Amino acid sequence: MLKYLYLHGFASSPQSSKAQYLRSQFQSLGIDLHIPDLNQANFTHLTLTRQIQQASKIMEPWEQVVLIGSSFGSLTAAWLTQHPDLYPKINRLILLAPAFRFLDHWLPKLGPDQLRHWQTEGVLEVYHYGHKAALPLNYQFIIDAQKYNDDHLQTPITTLILHGRQDDVIPIQASRDYAETRPWTRLIELEGDHSLGNVQPEIWQAVRDFLEISV
Repeated sequence: MLKYLYLHGFASSPQSSKAQYLRSQFQSLGIDLHIPDLNQANFTHLTLTRQIQQASKIMEPWEQVVLIGSSFGSLTAAWLTQHPDLYPKINRLILLAPAFRFLDHWLPKLGPDQLRHWQTEGVLEVYHYGHKAALPLNYQFIIDAQKYNDDHLQTPITTLILHGRQDDVIPIQASRDYAETRPWTRLIELEGDHSLGNVQPEIWQAVRDFLEISV
């Protein structure tokens, strides 16, 4: 039986606008969209590896799954395709504003002083959109993320990327570069920012067409 799994973004939650919008759209068609909480009640010790392990465990008993990710959740979804035990289960991949080259885009915005402080103190206060408050994030998050090189994402799974041209968090060029060297990937450029909040109906239409879901 085909399952649908949504992985929310960094410092976000299952209650995010995109997650809940897509859940309601899938539910209208009688489809259950699974949206786990990747914070695991412990945002401080969040890492990409932990997210991959959490999603892997969820997918373990499933036969087939459509993976949908948002931002850092998209990066997690892409890395799940590299797992030899999971690859055969993944039917299709849908990436919303995927956080390719995440550290290359995020760290410069922190600046050298703040980054040095993070290394020294071990934690950095990061605004969490789900909690609507600043929460501490361990520097292990950076050490762990540095282990992952996006160039190694070469598993040929039919993929749809939806990315906003006005994205100032992860520039759309990151998705253009990714899609250019992976012929199994289709990129649709939307007139939106990183949240893609103003183009949700366009997202749903593209998802439905990609998955060949009829009303």
